[in-house]
Amino acid sequence: MSSEREIALNARAWPFEEARKLLQRIGDRMPEKGYVLFQTGYGPSGLPHIGTFGEVVRTTMVRNAFARISDVPAKLFAFSDDMDGLRRVPDNIPNKEMVAQHLGKPLTSIPDPFGTHESFGHHNNARLRDFLDRFGFQYDFQSATECYRSGRFDAALLQVLAHYDEVKNIILPTLGNERRETYSPFLPICQRTGRVLQAPVVETNADAGTIVYRDEDGSLVETPVTGGRCKLQWKADWAMRWYALDVDYEMSGKDLIDSVRLSSRICRTLGGRPPETFTYELFLDEKGEKISKSKGNGLTVEEWLRYAPEESLSLFMFQKPRTAKRLYFDVIPRAVDEYRTWVAKAAEQRDDRAALLENPAWHIHDGAIPEAETDLSYSMLLNLAAVANAHEPAVLWGFISRYAPDATPATAPMLDRLVRYAINYYRDFVEPQKQYRAPSEQERAAIVDLRERLATAGQGADAEALQNIVYEVGKAHGFANLRDWFKALYEVLLGQSQGPRMGSFIALYGVEETIGLIDRALAGEAGAT
Repeated sequence: MSSEREIALNARAWPFEEARKLLQRIGDRMPEKGYVLFQTGYGPSGLPHIGTFGEVVRTTMVRNAFARISDVPAKLFAFSDDMDGLRRVPDNIPNKEMVAQHLGKPLTSIPDPFGTHESFGHHNNARLRDFLDRFGFQYDFQSATECYRSGRFDAALLQVLAHYDEVKNIILPTLGNERRETYSPFLPICQRTGRVLQAPVVETNADAGTIVYRDEDGSLVETPVTGGRCKLQWKADWAMRWYALDVDYEMSGKDLIDSVRLSSRICRTLGGRPPETFTYELFLDEKGEKISKSKGNGLTVEEWLRYAPEESLSLFMFQKPRTAKRLYFDVIPRAVDEYRTWVAKAAEQRDDRAALLENPAWHIHDGAIPEAETDLSYSMLLNLAAVANAHEPAVLWGFISRYAPDATPATAPMLDRLVRYAINYYRDFVEPQKQYRAPSEQERAAIVDLRERLATAGQGADAEALQNIVYEVGKAHGFANLRDWFKALYEVLLGQSQGPRMGSFIALYGVEETIGLIDRALAGEAGAT
């Protein structure tokens, strides 16, 4: 039998493909720094968002895959660009007037509007770390301010200064005519105002390690580029960071393809080697438009986690990262049930390691896949919540305990979580949209027939037998397309155009309860419990 490493070296799942790129990069040598370095970047002018989660979880999946094919240690740096100058006051903070007085300053030089940390940047960095810790990510936090001011970047900054014209000429062709006149890779920090300046650089002195720039008042100022007295424009900054830290791997979105290309050229100009990169597609909203924080379209992590477990969000991020995907509320139930399906499939793959390493659940749980609990799907729980008008978990557990007597909140914790998520989803999305309709004459006759056959079947009938009864009734009453029959059941009985596999639903809800549901619908009392 092949070892897991041999199997992993041939695994087709995209994290293993990326991990093999890293293995080829380092070859047989140990990196001088003693580890392979993964990096994710974060702009701390706002709160962590769903894109932050996606980038870190995907990078972590590659890191975990790399650990299966190499003994070289690996680290993940979560890098905060907290020395950037604040360009506008965010809408979602207190004390906006106070913050407005510090526009243009590095985030770590602006007082914290929340009053909890030494600066606005420190506050948002703490939120980032809390966010990453919440999901159990393993990372080393890195602050741009600390790296610049401590001298950690000094040697790399001097290298940029030594190649000033070359770096500048890489960027200039991408700029408009007006911007070309004043562009410099270096942004001096004004010692009078503390602001990050977009100032023209009129002279460079590589030997002295300084630049001379024209200040806002028109005077010429000479300043070192080291020690936090300057920072770099972001494409040059990204390249310098790759060079200074010897970054081996970094992901970025499709919108940064040109930036990756330019930063890679700059990194090589400095004498470094750009990292292996991976470009992922951007998320779209339900209209197919790009998700934007400023627009507020799409989903937040908090919204997803109100309706589904984080594992389902990890699956959404794992699947087809190079394909644009719509990210809105309707995708959540499907993601949950797909996650459950992969977990159940993993149990069948225990003796087939090659298949198991292709299973998304393996990558979500780094190989420690939990046991599947029951065959109850999230979609089924949503439909049960809709029929029972459930606002409390105990209502759903009353039905579940009869369908799966061995399942309890203690023995099936994931199922208990899904029950609570289903209630939230029902209350927020399903309940406000429920619209019942009266059946047509054909549909009424078929539903009456269904009632009679269910009464004959009795409470002990299993899901498959009940499904066959539903099928037979539809055929017997002349539904040329059985989809129309099922749609009628959903709209008349459940108040929605889509619904569950009816046999499984009846088995869960109960035959007698379903008969009562039919009676209420035929009496024009649909939705009453």
